[in-house]
Amino acid sequence: MNLIWGIILVSVTLKCWIGEIIIAFFPKVAVKIRIIENESEVNQTFFSKKHGKAIWDVISLWTLPFTGILLILNNSLWIYFALIGGCIYLYFVGREIASQLKMQPNGINIGITKKLKLKYMILTLWGLMAIITIIMALVTLIL
Repeated sequence: MNLIWGIILVSVTLKCWIGEIIIAFFPKVAVKIRIIENESEVNQTFFSKKHGKAIWDVISLWTLPFTGILLILNNSLWIYFALIGGCIYLYFVGREIASQLKMQPNGINIGITKKLKLKYMILTLWGLMAIITIIMALVTLIL
């Protein structure tokens, strides 16, 4: 089970971390590959804030993909990285969804509706992965 979850965790959460690296350091590439909206499609403040958050996310979001690697290697340290990384991803997801749901009704253009639906689905997936990983770590610690 750990091997399978480790492979899933790495393959899904690594995309999130790499996406944040691209947004933080190569924003033109991020627009070109459509992981963020073009500056002209969204509110300027929202666009700037997204880049600032991406820098911090690069520093913090490596923890859950690393947890997956530790699971694949059957290293017992995965439990601690799972708790830390799971909580970081849960915070990341909650922050993104809550702030965007608050901005949109206040007239702040945060993107095209079709893209927003996909974004919320992906964020929800990452949140569920974080919750499952935290539960797995807690169960392992208790048993």
